[in-house]
Amino acid sequence: MAIYLGNSGGVELKRDSITNWLETQLDPADVNVTRKRFSVDFSSGSLITGDQIEIATVDGTNLELVSGHNYPDGRWYANIDGAGGIRLYQTFALALTGGLTNALALVEPSTSKNIQIRTRNSQFRSVARVRSFEITTERETVDLTQCGDQFRRQYEAGLISGQGSLECIWEHAAGSGTTATNFEFPAYLARLVIRIQQGADFIGRFFIYEGSAQEDSVWYEADCVVTNVAVTVPATDLIETSIQFVTSGPFALKQGKPPSYLLQEDGAVLLQEDGSGINLEYGG
Repeated sequence: MAIYLGNSGGVELKRDSITNWLETQLDPADVNVTRKRFSVDFSSGSLITGDQIEIATVDGTNLELVSGHNYPDGRWYANIDGAGGIRLYQTFALALTGGLTNALALVEPSTSKNIQIRTRNSQFRSVARVRSFEITTERETVDLTQCGDQFRRQYEAGLISGQGSLECIWEHAAGSGTTATNFEFPAYLARLVIRIQQGADFIGRFFIYEGSAQEDSVWYEADCVVTNVAVTVPATDLIETSIQFVTSGPFALKQGKPPSYLLQEDGAVLLQEDGSGINLEYGG
């Protein structure tokens, strides 16, 4: 009989992507070349530091935003400051750290341009400082008395839903003087719950057991929505945060090797023509 301890588990999340473009006008005055910073109307309510964003011109002309980038669109990682200003970076870790040094150099557009922006997050990252997590699944009873036979047979067992919580040691790891990694931090989930336009959704993998190359992993995978974030600040102890969430789509308990994708040098997933990642097969 195998006995597993909680330290063989963990949580990964993938930032959800915006399917619809957010459109705005980028004026030359919106770009500060010296500070490597620009602003758009909706940045503080829709984008979060660490998001990979795609920026494109509506009319297909050159974007005229990042120095040396002469294409109508581009994809970078964003750092959003307190005033909603955006700096662009080549990697997720640099975007979390922020600052002027590693930000991409910008150019001032020659004229006002109508642009569109959407998030294009495609990679799972481990959540740092998780002390424990809890998953609850339930099957709801559905009243099918007024439905046809075919529909009744399909849903007679009810609908599966779930909810859960994460208990984490608080860490934000963003801003001057910090060392960012490729981990997501509890502060991201706190920011996620107050995002305006995209919503507080993410895709989660909750590992009960993380296996090796020779052992299968066991994990729950679900689309989730953050519903509540509580931060506890004791005077003489660690600051902790408790995140509550519910599932909003398919809910599955999986066993095997989690999918992995071919990455580019900057850590972004290499995509196929249909926008999906190129899956790698694990060695046995």
